[in-house]
Amino acid sequence: MSEAEATVVILSLKVALAAIVFGIVPAFAVAWLLARGRFRGKSLLQAVITLPLVLPPVVTGYGLLILFGTHGPLGSLLENAFGIVFAFRWTGAALAAAVMAFPLMVRPIQLSIEAADVGLEDAARTLGASRAMTFLTVLLPLALPGVIAGAILGFARAVGEFGATITFVANIPGQTQTMSLAIYSLLQSPTGDAAALRLILLSIALCAVAIIASEWFARRLARKRS
Repeated sequence: MSEAEATVVILSLKVALAAIVFGIVPAFAVAWLLARGRFRGKSLLQAVITLPLVLPPVVTGYGLLILFGTHGPLGSLLENAFGIVFAFRWTGAALAAAVMAFPLMVRPIQLSIEAADVGLEDAARTLGASRAMTFLTVLLPLALPGVIAGAILGFARAVGEFGATITFVANIPGQTQTMSLAIYSLLQSPTGDAAALRLILLSIALCAVAIIASEWFARRLARKRS
Protein backbone atom coordinates (compact mmCIF):
# COMPACT_ATOMS: atom_id res chain seq x y z
CA MET A 1 0.00 0.00 0.00
CA SER A 2 1.39 3.37 -1.02
CA GLU A 3 1.67 6.40 1.25
CA ALA A 4 -1.23 8.07 -0.58
CA GLU A 5 -3.43 5.00 -0.07
CA ALA A 6 -2.49 4.84 3.62
CA THR A 7 -3.47 8.50 3.96
CA VAL A 8 -6.85 7.74 2.41
CA VAL A 9 -7.45 4.81 4.76
CA ILE A 10 -6.45 6.79 7.86
CA LEU A 11 -8.67 9.71 6.85
CA SER A 12 -11.60 7.34 6.22
CA LEU A 13 -11.23 5.77 9.67
CA LYS A 14 -10.90 9.22 11.25
CA VAL A 15 -14.05 10.43 9.51
CA ALA A 16 -16.04 7.30 10.40
CA LEU A 17 -14.96 7.31 14.05
CA ALA A 18 -15.77 11.02 14.42
CA ALA A 19 -19.18 10.42 12.84
CA ILE A 20 -19.98 7.68 15.37
CA VAL A 21 -18.53 9.42 18.44
CA PHE A 22 -20.51 12.60 17.83
CA GLY A 23 -23.60 10.84 16.48
CA ILE A 24 -24.23 8.06 18.99
CA VAL A 25 -25.54 10.28 21.82
CA PRO A 26 -28.08 12.12 19.60
CA ALA A 27 -29.00 8.74 18.10
CA PHE A 28 -29.71 7.34 21.58
CA ALA A 29 -31.79 10.40 22.50
CA VAL A 30 -33.87 10.15 19.32
CA ALA A 31 -34.23 6.38 19.73
CA TRP A 32 -35.47 6.83 23.31
CA LEU A 33 -37.94 9.48 22.15
CA LEU A 34 -39.28 7.20 19.42
CA ALA A 35 -39.45 4.18 21.72
CA ARG A 36 -40.94 5.81 24.82
CA GLY A 37 -42.37 9.12 23.67
CA ARG A 38 -46.07 9.75 23.19
CA PHE A 39 -46.55 12.89 21.15
CA ARG A 40 -48.08 14.19 17.95
CA GLY A 41 -45.74 14.10 14.99
CA LYS A 42 -43.97 10.92 16.08
CA SER A 43 -44.51 9.32 12.67
CA LEU A 44 -43.19 12.48 11.02
CA LEU A 45 -40.04 12.35 13.16
CA GLN A 46 -39.57 8.69 12.25
CA ALA A 47 -39.90 9.59 8.58
CA VAL A 48 -37.39 12.43 8.85
CA ILE A 49 -34.87 10.15 10.57
CA THR A 50 -35.31 7.54 7.83
CA LEU A 51 -35.02 10.03 4.94
CA PRO A 52 -31.23 9.67 4.43
CA LEU A 53 -31.75 5.97 3.70
CA VAL A 54 -34.23 6.57 0.89
CA LEU A 55 -33.22 9.92 -0.56
CA PRO A 56 -30.50 10.06 -3.23
CA PRO A 57 -27.28 10.79 -1.26
CA VAL A 58 -26.61 13.75 -3.55
CA VAL A 59 -29.81 15.38 -2.26
CA THR A 60 -28.65 14.93 1.33
CA GLY A 61 -25.24 16.34 0.46
CA TYR A 62 -26.79 19.35 -1.25
CA GLY A 63 -28.97 19.98 1.78
CA LEU A 64 -25.88 19.90 4.01
CA LEU A 65 -24.14 22.33 1.66
CA ILE A 66 -27.08 24.74 1.83
CA LEU A 67 -27.28 24.55 5.64
CA PHE A 68 -23.63 24.15 6.67
CA GLY A 69 -21.83 25.81 3.77
CA THR A 70 -19.77 28.94 4.32
CA HIS A 71 -22.76 31.14 3.49
CA GLY A 72 -25.40 28.79 4.93
CA PRO A 73 -27.37 29.80 8.02
CA LEU A 74 -25.83 27.16 10.31
CA GLY A 75 -22.42 27.15 8.64
CA SER A 76 -21.88 30.89 8.98
CA LEU A 77 -23.19 30.86 12.56
CA LEU A 78 -20.81 28.07 13.62
CA GLU A 79 -17.86 29.67 11.87
CA ASN A 80 -18.43 33.13 13.36
CA ALA A 81 -19.29 31.92 16.86
CA PHE A 82 -16.99 28.92 17.31
CA GLY A 83 -14.63 28.89 14.35
CA ILE A 84 -16.05 25.54 13.18
CA VAL A 85 -15.97 25.07 9.42
CA PHE A 86 -17.53 22.08 7.65
CA ALA A 87 -17.47 22.96 3.96
CA PHE A 88 -14.57 21.34 2.10
CA ARG A 89 -12.99 20.06 5.34
CA TRP A 90 -12.68 16.58 6.83
CA THR A 91 -15.12 17.71 9.50
CA GLY A 92 -17.71 18.15 6.75
CA ALA A 93 -17.01 14.62 5.56
CA ALA A 94 -17.59 13.41 9.12
CA LEU A 95 -20.87 15.37 9.30
CA ALA A 96 -22.06 13.87 5.99
CA ALA A 97 -21.11 10.38 7.16
CA ALA A 98 -22.90 10.91 10.49
CA VAL A 99 -26.10 12.06 8.77
CA MET A 100 -26.08 9.09 6.39
CA ALA A 101 -25.31 6.63 9.20
CA PHE A 102 -27.78 8.15 11.68
CA PRO A 103 -30.82 5.99 10.77
CA LEU A 104 -28.71 2.84 11.11
CA MET A 105 -27.65 3.94 14.58
CA VAL A 106 -31.15 4.91 15.72
CA ARG A 107 -33.05 1.78 14.67
CA PRO A 108 -31.14 -0.91 16.66
CA ILE A 109 -31.10 1.32 19.75
CA GLN A 110 -34.83 1.97 19.41
CA LEU A 111 -35.56 -1.76 19.17
CA SER A 112 -33.42 -2.45 22.25
CA ILE A 113 -35.20 0.21 24.27
CA GLU A 114 -38.61 -1.07 23.16
CA ALA A 115 -37.59 -4.60 24.21
CA ALA A 116 -36.38 -3.46 27.64
CA ASP A 117 -38.69 -4.42 30.52
CA VAL A 118 -40.22 -1.22 31.88
CA GLY A 119 -41.09 -3.12 35.05
CA LEU A 120 -37.41 -3.32 35.96
CA GLU A 121 -37.14 0.45 35.76
CA ASP A 122 -40.28 0.85 37.86
CA ALA A 123 -38.85 -1.54 40.44
CA ALA A 124 -35.63 0.46 40.62
CA ARG A 125 -37.61 3.67 41.13
CA THR A 126 -39.68 2.12 43.94
CA LEU A 127 -36.42 1.13 45.66
CA GLY A 128 -35.34 4.74 45.71
CA ALA A 129 -33.21 5.03 42.60
CA SER A 130 -33.29 8.40 40.86
CA ARG A 131 -34.15 8.76 37.20
CA ALA A 132 -30.48 9.18 36.33
CA MET A 133 -29.45 6.13 38.36
CA THR A 134 -32.26 4.06 36.85
CA PHE A 135 -31.13 5.06 33.40
CA LEU A 136 -27.46 4.22 34.09
CA THR A 137 -28.01 0.95 35.94
CA VAL A 138 -31.12 -0.47 34.26
CA LEU A 139 -32.05 0.99 30.89
CA LEU A 140 -28.56 1.59 29.50
CA PRO A 141 -27.30 -1.96 30.18
CA LEU A 142 -30.49 -3.39 28.66
CA ALA A 143 -30.11 -1.20 25.57
CA LEU A 144 -26.35 -1.75 25.26
CA PRO A 145 -26.57 -4.46 22.56
CA GLY A 146 -28.54 -2.07 20.38
CA VAL A 147 -26.10 0.76 21.09
CA ILE A 148 -23.13 -1.39 20.08
CA ALA A 149 -24.92 -2.75 17.02
CA GLY A 150 -25.95 0.74 15.97
CA ALA A 151 -22.46 2.14 16.45
CA ILE A 152 -20.81 -0.63 14.45
CA LEU A 153 -23.36 -0.56 11.64
CA GLY A 154 -23.11 3.22 11.55
CA PHE A 155 -19.32 2.94 11.35
CA ALA A 156 -19.58 0.55 8.40
CA ARG A 157 -21.99 2.92 6.65
CA ALA A 158 -19.74 5.90 7.36
CA VAL A 159 -16.71 4.13 5.90
CA GLY A 160 -18.60 3.53 2.65
CA GLU A 161 -20.24 6.95 2.35
CA PHE A 162 -19.83 8.58 -1.09
CA GLY A 163 -22.64 10.65 -2.57
CA ALA A 164 -23.36 13.10 0.26
CA THR A 165 -19.65 13.54 0.95
CA ILE A 166 -18.57 14.39 -2.58
CA THR A 167 -21.50 16.81 -2.94
CA PHE A 168 -20.88 18.57 0.35
CA VAL A 169 -17.07 18.67 0.69
CA ALA A 170 -15.85 17.65 -2.80
CA ASN A 171 -13.04 15.17 -3.46
CA ILE A 172 -9.88 16.84 -2.15
CA PRO A 173 -6.86 14.52 -1.67
CA GLY A 174 -5.57 14.62 1.88
CA GLN A 175 -8.52 16.71 3.05
CA THR A 176 -11.84 15.06 2.21
CA GLN A 177 -10.88 12.12 -0.03
CA THR A 178 -12.10 9.03 1.80
CA MET A 179 -11.81 5.49 0.46
CA SER A 180 -15.00 5.65 -1.58
CA LEU A 181 -13.96 8.91 -3.21
CA ALA A 182 -10.43 7.64 -3.81
CA ILE A 183 -11.79 4.50 -5.47
CA TYR A 184 -13.96 6.66 -7.71
CA SER A 185 -10.97 8.80 -8.71
CA LEU A 186 -8.72 5.79 -9.33
CA LEU A 187 -11.31 4.13 -11.53
CA GLN A 188 -11.26 7.21 -13.76
CA SER A 189 -7.54 6.72 -14.34
CA PRO A 190 -6.24 4.10 -16.81
CA THR A 191 -3.45 3.17 -14.37
CA GLY A 192 -5.49 3.19 -11.17
CA ASP A 193 -7.07 -0.27 -11.32
CA ALA A 194 -4.60 -1.98 -8.98
CA ALA A 195 -4.80 0.72 -6.31
CA ALA A 196 -8.60 0.85 -6.64
CA LEU A 197 -8.79 -2.93 -6.18
CA ARG A 198 -6.69 -2.74 -3.00
CA LEU A 199 -8.96 -0.09 -1.54
CA ILE A 200 -12.08 -1.98 -2.62
CA LEU A 201 -10.90 -5.16 -0.90
CA LEU A 202 -9.94 -3.22 2.22
CA SER A 203 -13.32 -1.47 2.39
CA ILE A 204 -15.11 -4.82 1.98
CA ALA A 205 -12.98 -6.30 4.76
CA LEU A 206 -13.65 -3.37 7.12
CA CYS A 207 -17.40 -3.49 6.56
CA ALA A 208 -17.52 -7.29 6.90
CA VAL A 209 -15.55 -7.18 10.15
CA ALA A 210 -17.85 -4.45 11.46
CA ILE A 211 -21.00 -6.47 10.71
CA ILE A 212 -19.55 -9.68 12.20
CA ALA A 213 -18.41 -7.76 15.30
CA SER A 214 -21.88 -6.27 15.67
CA GLU A 215 -23.49 -9.73 15.66
CA TRP A 216 -20.84 -11.13 18.04
CA PHE A 217 -21.23 -8.33 20.58
CA ALA A 218 -25.02 -8.55 20.44
CA ARG A 219 -25.00 -12.31 21.07
CA ARG A 220 -22.39 -12.04 23.82
CA LEU A 221 -24.31 -9.35 25.67
CA ALA A 222 -27.56 -11.27 25.24
CA ARG A 223 -25.97 -14.36 26.84
CA LYS A 224 -24.63 -12.32 29.74
CA ARG A 225 -28.01 -10.68 30.29
CA SER A 226 -29.83 -14.02 30.26
